[in-house]
Amino acid sequence: MINKEFVRERLLLINSFLQELHDLASLDKDSFISQKRNAAAAESFLRRTLEAIFDIGRHILAKSGYMDLSTEYKSIAKGLGEIGIINKELSEKLAQMAGYRNRLVHLYNLISDEELYNIITSDLKDIEDFVSAIKKYISN
Repeated sequence: MINKEFVRERLLLINSFLQELHDLASLDKDSFISQKRNAAAAESFLRRTLEAIFDIGRHILAKSGYMDLSTEYKSIAKGLGEIGIINKELSEKLAQMAGYRNRLVHLYNLISDEELYNIITSDLKDIEDFVSAIKKYISN
């Protein structure tokens, strides 16, 4: 059985991290890049957001009888799409996020401040779409 409280707690975290990311995204590019702590904060909030997203997905899949789809980040993205919790387009975006999460964790030295700025100013809608889809799912 899905623990809706667990899911709601993770959604609250995601929303608080999104607010921080939106605040950072409101800076102009030069201001963002001129202060190293901005990129560090963006990286941390983005990584934590992705971890919470995949925690939710893993939990839903495992508790719904799809344990085999809950073991790897990209399979979580695929599994949520396959069972209809998120649409195909968001499933594909989530798979890209899984790859990016791995870059944040393992190849952090290759991620530029400019790349982080571009992500937080253009890709947060995908995270918001995920939150909406999960809220709709657990409200049923």
